Amino acid sequence: MESKISILITCLIFATAFHLLLPASEASLKVGYYKSKCKRAESIVKSTVGTYVKKNPGLGAGLIRMYFHDCFVRGCDASVLLDPTQANPQPEKLAIPNFPSLRGFEVIDAAKAEVEKECKGVVSCADIIALAARDASYILGNISYKIPTGRLDGRVSNSAEALQNLPPSFFNLTQLEASFATKGLSTSDMVALSGAHSIGRSHCSSFTSRLYPTIDSTMNQTFGASLIKLCPDPNNAINDGVVPQDFVTQDKLDVQYYKNVESLTALFFSDWSLLTSTETRKQVDTYTKEPETFKQDFINAMVKMGNIEVLTGPPGEVRGPTCRFVN
Repeated sequence: MESKISILITCLIFATAFHLLLPASEASLKVGYYKSKCKRAESIVKSTVGTYVKKNPGLGAGLIRMYFHDCFVRGCDASVLLDPTQANPQPEKLAIPNFPSLRGFEVIDAAKAEVEKECKGVVSCADIIALAARDASYILGNISYKIPTGRLDGRVSNSAEALQNLPPSFFNLTQLEASFATKGLSTSDMVALSGAHSIGRSHCSSFTSRLYPTIDSTMNQTFGASLIKLCPDPNNAINDGVVPQDFVTQDKLDVQYYKNVESLTALFFSDWSLLTSTETRKQVDTYTKEPETFKQDFINAMVKMGNIEVLTGPPGEVRGPTCRFVN
């Protein structure tokens, strides 16, 4: 009897120790976190996102991008939502990678306002971003998945950190792999998440280095010539133009992006770089032939990204009544 009790105690100690060794995200986040705390939270976010994105699909692309930009800086803590204040005049949202291109803030504002009416001070802004990206993925790509929730909101936001952590459009494959690896994401995750370039739009300044003074050999020359008509030489341009990231199915989150990569008709140098290794080129080719494989890999990578450095305890908080300011 004593031996059995001793074994049981040993097992319990081991299980407890293993739990403590888990990252906070894995130990604390769970699917359906708000089921008992705020039953309608997820449906409210879904309804709000649907209302906005069906009117303007570009906002859906913005929400997915917002999720990426939030999670890559200080983890998924809604730091990207914080407005400038006298104490913090340069938050993330004013950083070059985010301003003025990042969209969808009004959707988050609306969703937060609705959940606050339902359950005051319960649903974090970080979770609203994660849920909104999931719901936008379904509307634009029929990509359906469950994502764990339970994140808390951060209290720090610094534009310099956005520049340091967000991979720019001119990165080569080695640089991209290193950037994603620092966030615990694999090369395969990176290729799958790049599929979000199938939606949304880009400022010309993100790729005009591939057009001027001559069209880069890594770009289809006819495609490049068509872009020159839309994007003047930045040395002479008055305004920074905007074009779709995918001219074929610009409002659909699909595998057309990977077809564009293969035909050298994707906008960014980072897109072309996916062809520069046997591993990534093969993954791109697989997705063009197997859309369902892309969908599943995209889902896995989106959920995995949602676990980056999340706050599940102090100094995290649930912001209220707005996501734009700390409590």
